[in-house]
Amino acid sequence: MNLEGQVALVTGGAQGIGEATVRALCESGAVVAAVDHNSEKLCSLIKELKGQGYKAEAFPADVSDSKAVDRVVETIERDMGPIEVLVNVAGVLRMGLAQSLTDEEWEQTFAVNSTGVFHVSRSVSKHMITRKKGSIVTVGSNAARVPRVSMAAYAASKASAVMFTKCLGLELAQYNIRCNVVSPGSTDTEMQWALWKDENGAQGAIAGAPESFKVGIPLKKIATPSNIVDAILFFISDQANHITMSDLCVDGGATLGV
Repeated sequence: MNLEGQVALVTGGAQGIGEATVRALCESGAVVAAVDHNSEKLCSLIKELKGQGYKAEAFPADVSDSKAVDRVVETIERDMGPIEVLVNVAGVLRMGLAQSLTDEEWEQTFAVNSTGVFHVSRSVSKHMITRKKGSIVTVGSNAARVPRVSMAAYAASKASAVMFTKCLGLELAQYNIRCNVVSPGSTDTEMQWALWKDENGAQGAIAGAPESFKVGIPLKKIATPSNIVDAILFFISDQANHITMSDLCVDGGATLGV
């Protein structure tokens, strides 16, 4: 896949799926603008990539802050070039039964997972519209497809982001801008590790939990970040040039094709 010279913006780029996306885009020749609220991790990653000869810049910012997002996007457009690719990866997970969730936990979850996608997509798409060109990919979750115990805030926020991206895709189709969703299941990242009680956490996810009405993973393995990135790169590529408003689930069959 050759993205030589194309400017790509990735949110949540400091770790997990976001970091893997940043690395893959750099390897594909893209000029990558990485956004994350964790400035230390983000700057360390970009320093490493620059040392390897890749073109990448760090933009520490909180996607829930619309003014900060607009400033970052304007800076990228001015200093790096026209943004042709946007990958919305930034996300947070707040676990808890609905009755135990605080207002703050609910609001923080939606501020990043849903409103953050809106802020960044709105800001970037305004520029894409004038050029009649672009690809936007939002990383959703298979939790947006089926109910999950103790994941009401996360699942609802991801479902919101998925539907927003599809609506955006419908609105932007006339401008040759494609908007698609990649929905991971259990993936070997920091967010997933936080759910595990011990070193056997991966096996527990694979086996499932009947008491929580959660089936296991038919393919008997946890996804790697690269599995998710492969789907993201497909949507960005010319191979998907007639695909928009699609949601590709990458979960080893955990949601049974729902």
